[in-house]
Amino acid sequence: MATNQATWNTFEDLKKAAESGDAASQCYLGICYQTGQGTQQDYVEAVKWLRRAAEQEDSAAQCYLGVCYQAGLGVPQELGQATRWFREAAEQGDPAAQFNLGVCYETGQGVPQNYAEAFKWYHAAAERGEPQAQFNLGVFYESGQVVPQDYEEAVKWYLASAEQETAPAQCNLGLCYQTGRGVEKNEAMAVKWFCKAARQGDKTAQHNLGLYYATLEEARAAMKVAAAAEAEAKAIEEATAKAAEEAGASVETD
Repeated sequence: MATNQATWNTFEDLKKAAESGDAASQCYLGICYQTGQGTQQDYVEAVKWLRRAAEQEDSAAQCYLGVCYQAGLGVPQELGQATRWFREAAEQGDPAAQFNLGVCYETGQGVPQNYAEAFKWYHAAAERGEPQAQFNLGVFYESGQVVPQDYEEAVKWYLASAEQETAPAQCNLGLCYQTGRGVEKNEAMAVKWFCKAARQGDKTAQHNLGLYYATLEEARAAMKVAAAAEAEAKAIEEATAKAAEEAGASVETD
């Protein structure tokens, strides 16, 4: 696994370093060709340089090469090759590759569908801070799929992911606070996380937020009606008491 952080002053410097066999340079050159950063976008060239770095055990290059095979960028789409390179990188501890491999196992792309293996790789990636893996891990714990249902553990991973601005995790965390699953019920915290997710366009969070405010408005309207009814009843009570008092005074006078 390549660990050196090389620096280059120009694209030509980068290319010379890559041509000399430096794996980190080859990986970054491949990324430049893949994204069009500093050069013309060229997926075939990207694959060429990513492969050279991947064959030198550069985990980032292996993960990127897996993405190329998964999406058919610069090579024919081949899901088996995608999972092969994701696994190479995942076994070196690359969190993005671990997450991607987890997705492959969960969906059955390139490998037989296996939820236990998906959980294993999501957990490995989540432990290394990968936010999407943290969210997926939370879903596994909340649903009780593969592992015993554990709402507190679900909240732990939703929070870790939500703090990295993952909208679905923010939405699910809001639901946990709204329902009291894994945390003490707290409407204010639920609204906080729904708002964060809604601002990122999460439709479920926007819907939940709409329902909350609609219910709040209904409650306020009901309180106004109740207050008006209470005031009216009090006025009637006072008027009745006053009328009775006046009637009593009239009898005494007579």
